[in-house]
Amino acid sequence: MQMPKPSDADKEHFRSVMPTNAEVTVKPMFGNLGAFVNGNMFAGLFGSTIGVRLSEADRAELEASERTVPFGPEERPMGGYVGLPEIWNAEGDGDEAREKAWVTKAYNYVAGLPPKEPKASKPSKK
Repeated sequence: MQMPKPSDADKEHFRSVMPTNAEVTVKPMFGNLGAFVNGNMFAGLFGSTIGVRLSEADRAELEASERTVPFGPEERPMGGYVGLPEIWNAEGDGDEAREKAWVTKAYNYVAGLPPKEPKASKPSKK
């Protein structure tokens, strides 16, 4: 499976549409980026595609009204996530406000989920 690499412009664009809340953490994931709240990912970058985790109702609304794309590897897209329309990420198309609105919906949905518990560290072998 080939992992697409986002350009510096893709990474900058991803960060520009994230909420500015102090609870948001953006960190590298497999050469791409993920945005987290309470330890749960609410948005990710896969190549140039931004994917969001939405409630069932919001995901159905977005998929019914826009040309969304699968999010993640073609042979194994990430369940529960939907890729925002790629045309929204085109330079100068003016859809950044729409991207931000859907990313904010994803943030609000995931922020309401139980925090992810940190993995217990494995005992050292001696």
